[in-house]
Amino acid sequence: MPAQISTMNDHAKGILLTTLGVLFVVPDSLFVRLIEADPLVVAFWRGMTSGVFILLGLLIVQGTRGFREVLKSGLPGIIYMFLIGSTAPGFVLAVTQTSVANVVFIFASMPVFSAIFSLIFLGEPIRRRMVVTMAVVLVGLGIIAYGSEESEIASWKGDIWALYVTIAYSGALTAVRMVKEISMIPAIPIAYIGSALVMWPFVAPFAVFPAQWGLFTGHGVFIAVATCFLTMGPRYISSAEVSLLILLESVLAPLLVWLVIGEDPGPWTLVGGVVVIGALFVSNLVVLLRKREPQAS
Repeated sequence: MPAQISTMNDHAKGILLTTLGVLFVVPDSLFVRLIEADPLVVAFWRGMTSGVFILLGLLIVQGTRGFREVLKSGLPGIIYMFLIGSTAPGFVLAVTQTSVANVVFIFASMPVFSAIFSLIFLGEPIRRRMVVTMAVVLVGLGIIAYGSEESEIASWKGDIWALYVTIAYSGALTAVRMVKEISMIPAIPIAYIGSALVMWPFVAPFAVFPAQWGLFTGHGVFIAVATCFLTMGPRYISSAEVSLLILLESVLAPLLVWLVIGEDPGPWTLVGGVVVIGALFVSNLVVLLRKREPQAS
């Protein structure tokens, strides 16, 4: 596989790496469902195992150089690490308190919040296309929220956590754009491990680890591999293409959980999800078609 990837052109390489990253992150919600432990214990091991695997990979590839660079990132770097670290427990609490479909469909709205933060903190204007997209996405989120009141497996509490993770991740991406000259990849294991250490005094993580070490370790491996691929892939393709590929998770994750443990998301969640994903799909497709028009002429 590495030899085949090295012979590809940059665009094909970006598509492949990003797709692999999405596929590795799809089982994330399923792991949370399968592990029998307190949500904060799951969050502890999710952050600790994935953080350690990413840390070891970075040390092998680049040593401590990248970590020294991160120390120069200042306040944006601190904000990035805090927000990324907080998404680990936030994600687990979201998945354990509402349906997986609700979580991933809410996550799909991340481009909307990223655009808002870019306007506020970076002064980037929001185009008319994105304004329309935002309006439709908000309708979809409203439908999902309504469905949470009608569903036995969904709850507004989990929806709020999912919304927080979406906003936090969007804020983290905005913060990292303030220090474009510095690679913030080494900050990810610091954030994940740091988050786990903060939770440690409030949980008993080692009580359940021996009986489920395979699930805990596998969870960390999948997150670590997904993080690496999703960090490398977007370097070679446009943000619109990245957004379209990431929407695959919103489709595949609920289907995987539905197939393995029979979790039916309910009709309202599916309708709201279709509205959210459809709006983002059309919005990003318009961008891609506009970019290719001059090449075709």
